Amino acid sequence: MFRRHAAGVAIITANLNGKPFGFTATSVASLSAEPPRFTFNMARSSSSWPAVANANYIGVHMLGLENQALADRFARTRDRFEGDHWEPGPYEVPILKDVTGWLVGKIQMRLSFENNAVVVVEVVDGQVGDGGTPLLYHSGSYSKPAPLDYEI
Repeated sequence: MFRRHAAGVAIITANLNGKPFGFTATSVASLSAEPPRFTFNMARSSSSWPAVANANYIGVHMLGLENQALADRFARTRDRFEGDHWEPGPYEVPILKDVTGWLVGKIQMRLSFENNAVVVVEVVDGQVGDGGTPLLYHSGSYSKPAPLDYEI
């Protein structure tokens, strides 16, 4: 059923002992505005889980339509950080370049449930990039929002 629920595409990054980690996620959600917090879910079997489980700070990068190749790279390959598409950011969190925006946050809680985890993060830094069309994931593939024929 959730394949039919369109979701924004993001990339989560972390640094563990000087090594960058990251993965593509569709589970990022705002939790509160004051203080600014967000959550995301992930499998504890993920190759990035050790970094998320042990890091104090992580990054979330919101992706636009032009970032589809980056989303694929972080979802399907192991050479996620080879190249000049990222740089160390605040708290040594890997920051991806040319995304629609990024946040760095301090992990407040990790709630494990069976083989999964819900992570709660409080925002400590961030930057809004250029506007653009958001990248969505729906029914097993990427897509973009389409305008409605009427205004709400």
